[in-house]
Amino acid sequence: MLITFNLVMIGTLLSLFVGGPLGIWAGSSRRVHAVSEVIVTTLQTLPSFVYLVPVVMLLGPGDATAVIAIALYSVATTVRYTDHAIRNVDPTTIEAAVAFGATPLQTFWKVRLPLARPGLMLGLNQTILMCVGMVVITALVGSQGLELETVDAIARVEPGRGLLAGLAISALAIILDRYVGAVAEKLNAPGSPRANSSS
Repeated sequence: MLITFNLVMIGTLLSLFVGGPLGIWAGSSRRVHAVSEVIVTTLQTLPSFVYLVPVVMLLGPGDATAVIAIALYSVATTVRYTDHAIRNVDPTTIEAAVAFGATPLQTFWKVRLPLARPGLMLGLNQTILMCVGMVVITALVGSQGLELETVDAIARVEPGRGLLAGLAISALAIILDRYVGAVAEKLNAPGSPRANSSS
């Protein structure tokens, strides 16, 4: 399970590193938003195994290929949720901050980003779940975790072994989902320092 967990976490970090800034850019610009919507929608309609082909051709099989494929598969979700969170901030609040003399950078860091936090946390949650969903497919390119157990059990027609491996991956997804949800609730709690700083 540790190998699978590492693949999911590293893939999530790569997806956030690429998709986060792109989502913020799309959420701050109508033109970029219009272009990103088309690209993101196209990426989300592609079958998951399609992401493996170009990466395998460039890097060959292995864990690095699996991580990059996971990140590529989930980055569209990161961009979409980040874009949505940034765009859904109340414009009157932004206008008030500007009226009080806040610079664009101050408005972004002190107003827009804190108010977008619930949507950003939801995006993080969905990105992690997309990574978990993709990790099973990466057994086809040589990853060695629970995903390999699942695929190997299917190939050998061993339903019990495959079921156990699948349940372990599901348990990992549930644990990560609950953990991110708990962190989000703590950050958005009325008494938390971050919640107070954004109010």
